[in-house]
Amino acid sequence: MGEQSSERARDDDWAQRRTEAAQVKADRLRAKQDAEHAHAEAMLEAFVDVARRVGLEPEPLRVRGYGGRGEARTPLRGWYLRVDRTAAVSTDAEFYVLTAPLSVVDRLRGVHPRPQRPPLVLGAGGKDGESIELGQALDRVLPGWRSVPPAGL
Repeated sequence: MGEQSSERARDDDWAQRRTEAAQVKADRLRAKQDAEHAHAEAMLEAFVDVARRVGLEPEPLRVRGYGGRGEARTPLRGWYLRVDRTAAVSTDAEFYVLTAPLSVVDRLRGVHPRPQRPPLVLGAGGKDGESIELGQALDRVLPGWRSVPPAGL
């Protein structure tokens, strides 16, 4: 009996160490993702500031239905970040994914998409050629935006 309880204690200790290690790994991943999102958010804020100052006109943003099934208006204005118009930054520097399942009512009345935390790579994990770094996407919308001096200089 003593041998079984000693073995069970070792197993419990091992399981606890593995659980703690998994938690540490998850915490590190979350911190890395938070840092990447914060960097992307700062890029979007800087871009929107420059776009406003140089007079880059925002356009109405629309949501596309999954599988190309229609479009819906939104109350948003901004700039599309992808050629396929599935991601955009609004005039208030919020990031939006502009695809959704759309009903007939959505297509008639419009939709109100929710902002998401921006990634540093748009379409990461997709097919080859479908991903683009956020900085490159912003450069396509407004070439040279990074070289515009900050406001107040």
